[in-house]
Amino acid sequence: MAITDLPLFAMLRTRMQWHQERQRLLAENVANADTPSFRPHDLAPLQFDRSFPQVASLSLARTEPGHIASSEGASGQFAMSRSGGYEVRPSGNAVNLEDEMIKVAANQMDYQAATTLYTRSLGLIKAAIGKG
Repeated sequence: MAITDLPLFAMLRTRMQWHQERQRLLAENVANADTPSFRPHDLAPLQFDRSFPQVASLSLARTEPGHIASSEGASGQFAMSRSGGYEVRPSGNAVNLEDEMIKVAANQMDYQAATTLYTRSLGLIKAAIGKG
C-alpha cells in the first residue's frame, strides 16, 4: 500500500477536490453577478462518516498522448446546496457580491489549511519511515 492511499490522505484529497469545485462555482456566481435571472450556486457541506468510502473519479479517455487531461473529474461528485434564501434584484439576479467574496475567502483559507495538513502529514510519515 502506498503512503498516499491511507484513509487520512484520501479524505484530505477529497476535501481539496471539494474546495476546488466550490471555488469554481463561486467564481461562476461572481462572473454572473449582472446576468438577469441568475441564481447563485453552492455545494452542500462535505461530511465524512466513519465508513469513508474510497471516492472513484471518472476522467475522459485520452486517445492521443498530446491531449490534456481533464480537470473536471470531480464536478458531478459533490452534492449541490439547495438553500434558496436569495435577495432578488428587479432584473431577477440573486447574486450578492459581498456574500460571494466572503465565501471565496473562507473557501481559500480552508483549502490552504487542507493542503498544509496534507503536506505536513506526508512529511511526518516520510520522516518516520526514514525517507524524508
